[in-house]
Amino acid sequence: MGYDGSLTNQLLIAMPGMIDPNFSTTVTLICEHNDEGALGIVINRPLNLKMSGLFEQLDLADPDPVAAGRPVVMGGPVGPERGFVLHDPGNTYENTLAVSGDIQLTLSRDVIDEMATGKGPGQSLVALGYAGWDAGQLETEMLANSWLNVPATPDIVFEMPFDKRWMAAAQILGIDISQISPDAGHA
Repeated sequence: MGYDGSLTNQLLIAMPGMIDPNFSTTVTLICEHNDEGALGIVINRPLNLKMSGLFEQLDLADPDPVAAGRPVVMGGPVGPERGFVLHDPGNTYENTLAVSGDIQLTLSRDVIDEMATGKGPGQSLVALGYAGWDAGQLETEMLANSWLNVPATPDIVFEMPFDKRWMAAAQILGIDISQISPDAGHA
């Protein structure tokens, strides 16, 4: 890689002053970040859609009821018709990117086909769409205090209730983010 400032496997926590409604009070897992840009998945914006709806759209008949009842999140404003699956390692899929030793991102459909049979990954989060940054854009936003960042944990990505993720991620830094003024300033 040779890119030292990488935010891969970091959770970006939107600061209270975040004006962009796509990212207000979001937590975004950065899955890939290099000198060409970054790709992230918002992990705390559940859609009004369960996996059953996705299985239906993909013509997967008689899906596993546990998998069918799982929520789908809005992963970001880019490519909302595309599915992305964050999951634990173990199973091998066609197009998978290791985010860390604990978290992988699969962009191929085979993982969703497997989830429909009940044989998918032990821990997973399915997202539609992603967040993308051009070269240097994320670094600029970091310098402008748009985001806080903390190392990602499987607990926050897979286990924690969606409505608790924003505050919990900030608490890793010892910050009560609800107490921060939305007016970001520079001394």
